[in-house]
Amino acid sequence: MFLLHSNFYLFMKNINTYKYIVGAFLTLNFTSCADFLDREPLDEVSNLTFWNTEDDMKIYNNNLYALASNCANTGILISHSTANTDAMQLCVDFMSDNMATTNANRKFFNEVKSGLRPVPDNPDIFGYQGWEFLRAVNFGLENYDRTQVTQAVKNKYIAEAKLFRGWFYGVKVQRYADVQWIDKPLSTDSPELYGERTPRKTVMENVLNDLIFACENLPEDWADGSSPGRMNRWCALLIKSRICLFEGTYRKYHNIEGYESWLTEARDAAYEIMQNGPYSLYKTSDPVGNEDFAFIYRQKDLTGNPQVLYWKKYVKGIITHNAIKNLTASNGGATRDMIESYLMIDGKPIGQSTYSYSDETIEKVFENRDPRLRMSILHPDDVVKRNFFLTSNLPYPRLLGMAGGKISNTGYHIIKPYNNDVAEVTYGQEIQAGVILQYAEVLLNYIEAKAELDINSVTQSDLDVTINALRDRAGMENAHLLLTDVPHDPKNKGELQVPDLIYEIRRERRVEFLADGLRYDDLMRWGWGKKLTEKAFGMRWDDAAKARFPEAKLIKSSIDPENGIEYIDVYKDTQYENPKFDPAKDYLWPISISVMAENDNISQNPGWGN
Repeated sequence: MFLLHSNFYLFMKNINTYKYIVGAFLTLNFTSCADFLDREPLDEVSNLTFWNTEDDMKIYNNNLYALASNCANTGILISHSTANTDAMQLCVDFMSDNMATTNANRKFFNEVKSGLRPVPDNPDIFGYQGWEFLRAVNFGLENYDRTQVTQAVKNKYIAEAKLFRGWFYGVKVQRYADVQWIDKPLSTDSPELYGERTPRKTVMENVLNDLIFACENLPEDWADGSSPGRMNRWCALLIKSRICLFEGTYRKYHNIEGYESWLTEARDAAYEIMQNGPYSLYKTSDPVGNEDFAFIYRQKDLTGNPQVLYWKKYVKGIITHNAIKNLTASNGGATRDMIESYLMIDGKPIGQSTYSYSDETIEKVFENRDPRLRMSILHPDDVVKRNFFLTSNLPYPRLLGMAGGKISNTGYHIIKPYNNDVAEVTYGQEIQAGVILQYAEVLLNYIEAKAELDINSVTQSDLDVTINALRDRAGMENAHLLLTDVPHDPKNKGELQVPDLIYEIRRERRVEFLADGLRYDDLMRWGWGKKLTEKAFGMRWDDAAKARFPEAKLIKSSIDPENGIEYIDVYKDTQYENPKFDPAKDYLWPISISVMAENDNISQNPGWGN
């Protein structure tokens, strides 16, 4: 049903396109490449003579990494971005209930979140794009067998390509459900160009087959001495776990049969990493003082970090980004709902703890809370310590209407990835590493899949090696989740109510992955789209706050009807003030007009018109 655009075939028509492959190898490894630079340019090499050695397959697959890294097109390997665009990991949460901004550069995310997005003229970011990447994958799969090496060696590179294809299609299904499955390189006259969409069930069966092959044939360690290098078997298992968890929970909460097998695959893939993989949580002897939770997000180089399975390396003068500046330039911040999702220090929700909670001042919000809150959100007393964008002489938070510093629409500045050493550089020249796959997700995928399969199968040991291990690493050793005393959060109510254990697992995921770009997909697979219709409040904005921040005259506020207190109302008097979510259509994305115009066999997704 989807047309794979003709311009993409012209672009990828033959091997000549891969003259950029040496540059891709530089981007991937940042090691000496003289031997490759001395080779005859690939655009002068016939496809009939190219495929001979393992090095040929390796060089070809290097280009797949380069193509995949254009995450706006492919929807995978999402990391940092140089341009001030939506295609950066740190800003994807603006599409969810975690973060809010009125910045015009985040228009796409606000339209998605508010239910106001139109059918696009051309494909959206992370959406119906990236088919040139798919053809590159399929082209390789058609040619690897030409090489004169053993099948075991061939299978490593076949597995690498199939991992990319399975991941790519898994994301496409999340956005569009039925997607045309193509497993061979097409030409401009291929009839498949005008074919119909393949049913979700069939596509996902093919995705699973690709991922299984990748998990069975990728090496546990490429032993090439490079970092981040190539994705290994453990990366494949985590990607498999992520995709299968999405599919399993989506089917469960959207009443689609067959969710059990997907959850089983997700659980088992994560468990294999936990049992036999070389990874663990990064932890020091002082997890609070050293802010162990946020450590991996603030480094230039993650080589050897036990928590990181795969990351993207940035090198001055070669490949850089502007992600941290772009995050703060968005004027955004965490929502009040996000802030209140952090537990009290005893592991109980607000209102259920022996510790009292108050938001009378922003400082009080941090008192007796999960330490990850202060590692993720700027406390006013930490401005000097963090030398926050060299504006430590200014009082924080900085709010709309205040001169100087970095502005937050909500008052809750996100500092989880902030490291002044790498943030204060020339525009577009940041080199902070991008975390793509990490062990914390392995743990949370495992416990969620197991609980969703059979909540009665969860043991205290399961909680101890997953959620409680994460809390220990955050400095909450005395706040373990106990199977005999699972708290009930008063917010877990109404049509979105789930068993308390499931709710706590979801909370842990939300807290761990703020600004990691996973929350929107989580809401979609859980059937929690209605969460996007909740008002995006910021910090308390009563008379005391107005007196404390007299320059913040552009703030709009509203009374929360549940407690009668006034808060910053981020979207008040904007087009996003009254968000809506139509479950009949908004769990899937619309197909662009340009795609439908080129193929009469394409019909729009339900609820999006013709």
